[in-house]
Amino acid sequence: MESFSESYKAAGVDITAGYKSVELMKKHVARTNIPGVVSGIGGFGGLFAPDFKGMEEPVLISGTDGVGTKIKLAFLLDKHNTIGIDSVAMCVNDVICCGAKPLFFLDYIAIGKNIPEKVASIVEGIAEGCVQSGCALIGGETAEHPGLMPENEYDVAGFCVGIADKPKMIDGSKLTQGDVLIGLRSSGVHSNGFSLVRKIFDIDENTINNTYPELDKPLGETLLTPTKIYVKPVLALMEQVEVKALSHITGGGFYENIPRMLKEGMSAEIKKDNIPVLPIFNLMQRVGGISEHDMFNTFNMGVGMVLAVAESDAGKAIDILKENGEDAVVLGRVIEGSEGVVFV
Repeated sequence: MESFSESYKAAGVDITAGYKSVELMKKHVARTNIPGVVSGIGGFGGLFAPDFKGMEEPVLISGTDGVGTKIKLAFLLDKHNTIGIDSVAMCVNDVICCGAKPLFFLDYIAIGKNIPEKVASIVEGIAEGCVQSGCALIGGETAEHPGLMPENEYDVAGFCVGIADKPKMIDGSKLTQGDVLIGLRSSGVHSNGFSLVRKIFDIDENTINNTYPELDKPLGETLLTPTKIYVKPVLALMEQVEVKALSHITGGGFYENIPRMLKEGMSAEIKKDNIPVLPIFNLMQRVGGISEHDMFNTFNMGVGMVLAVAESDAGKAIDILKENGEDAVVLGRVIEGSEGVVFV
């Protein structure tokens, strides 16, 4: 007998829409298959068989996060196939900071009304993020929440698991004074600080498509630019150079995130003129009248990832990163002190 509940549908949940969503997303999920995937989607659990060959002491490292209020821009623009990239990026960029290679990802989509084509579009972005980071999408959940959230709204969260060999993990313990800090450029505001962003521009359906001389695209399109995923370039760098510490620049900006990569008694000296500040940040500071301190304490300012290497390895590291598509810049160096971040 076909699975269908007239009573449940009358209460606001159409389980047949859920089945259609799964069918529509299968082609996107298939793009993410990598060695180790045991099961397809649709079961009660996602199965993955990790390869521990060549590892002395395998360690599994997990990360979870959501997209935050950036998702409101997707609603206003009715564009849903990129927000999933942000969901993946926020997880895998954290995992890589430990030196871990992401293995698999699971998503959770809560939606007011399950429109299969919309759900499939969201999953299209999630699958693209997985492809960019080399991990598999092995499961997820779409939950229809009538009465809890408006029909046209949804939220997306994710969870990923990576693997690292414990002797090769990155924890900042090998940092020494004089190590060079290298910045990897961001693609934009990424997925942090959007409550402030929306307040600055008073974003709604009337302002979302505003244009500014500083921007080469309308405001909404600029802000919806997906979070950059740094996994593959960083993994390539780790094969040839000892990366001593890594920091994903998310909410809290420079002041909160860079100290997390430093060991006790050390600080980061950053040359302000070396920061590749994107036009959107200058625009936000001007329009919102935001102090420079608050900008650097909220946003990535054009740098989505910071890594530390020995001074003797800095040139080689930048060359390797450029070979892998990253226009890396020298931001500064590690110094003694307890200030956390010092701008010069």
